[in-house]
Amino acid sequence: MSLRKALVALTLPLALAACGLSPMYAGGGSGETARAVSAVEVSSIEGKSGWLVRNALVDRLGAGRVESPRYRLDVRLDERLQGLGLVGNDAITRERRILRARYQLVDTANGKILLDATATADAGLDVVQNEYAVIAAEQTALENLSHEIADQIVTRVAVRLRARS
Repeated sequence: MSLRKALVALTLPLALAACGLSPMYAGGGSGETARAVSAVEVSSIEGKSGWLVRNALVDRLGAGRVESPRYRLDVRLDERLQGLGLVGNDAITRERRILRARYQLVDTANGKILLDATATADAGLDVVQNEYAVIAAEQTALENLSHEIADQIVTRVAVRLRARS
């Protein structure tokens, strides 16, 4: 059995190399994808959720390290809070917070839209009798959703820019 494991361990790297897979961020911060992603400027986004999403995007993209950005990321958010669980007195016992982002990656050199997509994330929360606990849960959910949306956007942007180069 150990001979078999050794053969698999030796042939697996060869099989992966043959399939054409390569790390997206090869070369670390000085790699081609990392440089392209850091050349993305994030436009301002309306509202509190917009502020959270924009800050998360700037952190993940490394935006601002380039003096003249090559790309611009425009994002519009749609945010909803739905009451789900109802008890006998029509009180809501569960909420669902949904954050949806429509975004476009624009080449600033020619104004061409390179990517037009959406990202969606949602979270469920319990509604308890303590109002402050509900407000804190809603705020935490919004913060987590903004990070999740930013992760989705950055992944799609990085894939698009890598394919372009």
